[in-house]
Amino acid sequence: MPGAGRIVLLVTSPRLPAGLLTAAAWDLVRSSPVYAAADSEQATALRSAGVPVTVVEADPELLVAALATHPTVVWLAGAAGDEDFARRLGLRLAREPSLAELELCYGSWDPPGARLLDAVAVMDRLASPGGDPWKRQQTHETLAPYLLEESYEAYDAIVSKDLAALREELGDVLLQVVLHARLAENLPEDERWTVDDVAGGLVDKMVRRNPHVFAGEEVDGVQAIIDNWERIKKEEKARESVLDGIALSQPALSLAAKILQRTERAGLTVQLPTGDDLGAALLRLVAQARADGLDPEALLRQAALAYADDVRARENVDVRARENVGPAE
Repeated sequence: MPGAGRIVLLVTSPRLPAGLLTAAAWDLVRSSPVYAAADSEQATALRSAGVPVTVVEADPELLVAALATHPTVVWLAGAAGDEDFARRLGLRLAREPSLAELELCYGSWDPPGARLLDAVAVMDRLASPGGDPWKRQQTHETLAPYLLEESYEAYDAIVSKDLAALREELGDVLLQVVLHARLAENLPEDERWTVDDVAGGLVDKMVRRNPHVFAGEEVDGVQAIIDNWERIKKEEKARESVLDGIALSQPALSLAAKILQRTERAGLTVQLPTGDDLGAALLRLVAQARADGLDPEALLRQAALAYADDVRARENVDVRARENVGPAE
């Protein structure tokens, strides 16, 4: 049997500006009394818009009593203990379903990426006075090894096809990004930047370099998209050499492959070293692997890991052999 009235739990996103509500939510609060367990930014925003918000004890009986004079009452969720209150309210109405119907209204939703705002807020607290002393004493230089380490661990998760591990490792990479950005807020004013500057630069770059998506440019296949990306990148960066911008701190094998790739892409013909030293021989091997369409870094990694498996297997054999040797007679 339908209830005689309605009690509506109004839920809003704490990650959006207070007062940013749907039209349906505004109609609801303007036509019905609004109650809350405590004052909040949302309550202040409603009052500023002419909507009274009454702070009361989180007692289901108070809302039931309010139905005597209003067919609909609204509970502004957001205070601590709201989940417990909603449970108690539901149980109360279940005992007397003729009193009212209990409804849930979302006045606003978390936008995609909302938890990134939480990550920034948590990092700000950790890196601010009264937060984590270790993080506060870090610099970009002291953190650099961790960024490499976390990136390698994410790479390992990809290679092992462990998507659950990849999710966690990407979080660790994100931690490094957010921490670096927070530390940059402490730089002198003329050098200072924030996580918003990092994200804003990324957005601008993605829009510029994907005109087939954002500017209606016609492309014919994936190679045209790659060519566009490289052309726009070249226009953006005034570089004297095709090798400018290569990460020189990457492993030597992948560094060699990257240099060869850039050289080939530029249409340059440069003689490979012909000496007998090991470095020159390795570079020629990398060039041959690229010519064969192979990834030398990945191949060496596979070979090294396979050898590591053989080492562990041999260790196990030796351990078992030692365990099977009895005491001397």
